[in-house]
Amino acid sequence: MSSSRNVVSWLLGFLSPYKAQVAGAIVALFVGALSWLSLGQGVRLAVDDGFVADNAARLNQLALLVLGIAMVASVATYFRFSLMTWLGERVSADIRKTVYAHLLSLNPEFFSQTRTGEVISRFTADTTVLQTVIGMGISMALRSSVTFIGALTLMLVSSPQLTLYVLLAVPCVLLPIKVLGKKVRLYAKLSQDRVADIGAYIDETLHEIQTVQAYSHEQADRKAFTQRVEDVMSTAKMRIHYRSLLIGSIMMISIIAVIIVAWIGAMDVIRGSMTAGELTAFMFYAVLAGGSVATISEVIGEIQKAAGASERLMGLLDARSHIAPNPFNASGTGRASFQKPHQEIPAIQFDNVSFSYPSEPNRQVLKQISLSITRGERVALVGPSGAGKSTLYQLLLRFYDAQQGHIMLDGHPIHALPIDDLRHQFALVPQESVIFAMSVFENIRYGQPDATIEQVQAAAITAQADEFIRNLEQGYDTDLGERGIKLSGGQKQRISIARAILANRPILLLDEATSALDAVSEQQVKVGLDNLMQNKTTLIIAHRLSTVINADRIIVLQEGQIIAEGDHNTLMEQSALYREHAQLQLMS
Repeated sequence: MSSSRNVVSWLLGFLSPYKAQVAGAIVALFVGALSWLSLGQGVRLAVDDGFVADNAARLNQLALLVLGIAMVASVATYFRFSLMTWLGERVSADIRKTVYAHLLSLNPEFFSQTRTGEVISRFTADTTVLQTVIGMGISMALRSSVTFIGALTLMLVSSPQLTLYVLLAVPCVLLPIKVLGKKVRLYAKLSQDRVADIGAYIDETLHEIQTVQAYSHEQADRKAFTQRVEDVMSTAKMRIHYRSLLIGSIMMISIIAVIIVAWIGAMDVIRGSMTAGELTAFMFYAVLAGGSVATISEVIGEIQKAAGASERLMGLLDARSHIAPNPFNASGTGRASFQKPHQEIPAIQFDNVSFSYPSEPNRQVLKQISLSITRGERVALVGPSGAGKSTLYQLLLRFYDAQQGHIMLDGHPIHALPIDDLRHQFALVPQESVIFAMSVFENIRYGQPDATIEQVQAAAITAQADEFIRNLEQGYDTDLGERGIKLSGGQKQRISIARAILANRPILLLDEATSALDAVSEQQVKVGLDNLMQNKTTLIIAHRLSTVINADRIIVLQEGQIIAEGDHNTLMEQSALYREHAQLQLMS
């Protein structure tokens, strides 16, 4: 767990770019606090020189003075509140941007072990907590601290003896802060974890609502969700209990101290050792000090909660990708490049590659794979599920690094190439088409953000998607909804193919690119894919006979090993597994 010092240092890092606003807020805070403190002296003079002395003119002057001080304090409060609230919003926004940018750099292994809903909760709930605490909580705590110190100083000036009595109560106030503050922080963090769990569960069930309803799982999900909500309430109950106990304890100790001190002061006034104005001013400062302590104690709970939120966000930023960084300095010295290779250099080469996913280090998915793919060659990968076909794609894109062997691209080890440059060589059409909650136009040009509408339409025509797109309610401007809910499976696939066509990258990775299409649509898209694959290196994961026949070479994988390769006719004669595969999945 990060220490409080680390949390403070982390937050100060986000505040440092806004030194002018922080300075302005601090100046306004001190002006406001000192103005409120000076009211006590105005009250003392009003009582002694005006009220007790029966001097109406003097009383009027002092009343105007007090009014002026109050106006200055109010203006200072406006600037303090305005600047601190802005800082809370600004820091929260910067944290969101920083965390999001970091998450985009993490490889898929992180997301296979972290629930999306939990990450979303950290973006929303945790950053909102920080926004509130920085914008209001810290401001109140600082103001109350300055007020307490100033009030204590002026109390010493008014009556050192009474101030000594007040100070005797300070250890009694600090004790519950120390003991109960830890409990508040613990249960605040646990409460946020429970809320994150709720977010993750909602994200899963609502995204898969059709499956939930198809299996009549609503009642079970209601029960499971109710249990999670009750877990939140159970943890919140303990947090509320300790926070309320903290606030109540401090208020009780403060009130008892004020009452005792007021009684002692009244006795001094009766004995004539203290004027009524001095006692009034002292009590004014004592109330300010007590109120400040009460405010600090209340804010401590929020600050503890913010500390928990900060630790969770820092946890996201501490996550590291399994992908090793590129061995180049910022100037690019020694940077590998994609120069057109000599004809004999293969476009892609796997050299004795073995790989296990980090989550299952003892299970090898690929075993000593050696494979050369020449420039412009079309290679199909076939084999049963779990044979390692998709894993080859993930290694090529450096979503993971192989534990053994090397992968070369145009003669360069892929780990020696900048990741952005490496991935810019590939256009991927996955089996499960990815459609974003944006327009058709934005979805297709995802791989080329500066593409024009004419280029997008040309890609859609090649992918045989233009006709159905124009029949949508708003054509290319139609919003497709979350995960493309407005489209059929075949339509999603054609949008995905159009995206790859528009990206126009030298290497194509097709993962069942026509799996969701009917026979007519498949034939239409096949024409577009054939055009797209001209003068490109293409890897195809496929089960359909039409796709395999067009390949220059077919690689048969089983349990992470290459067991056969050749064209369709050769493999039908020489590979029993391929022949069975073809009969069951290609000819059905």
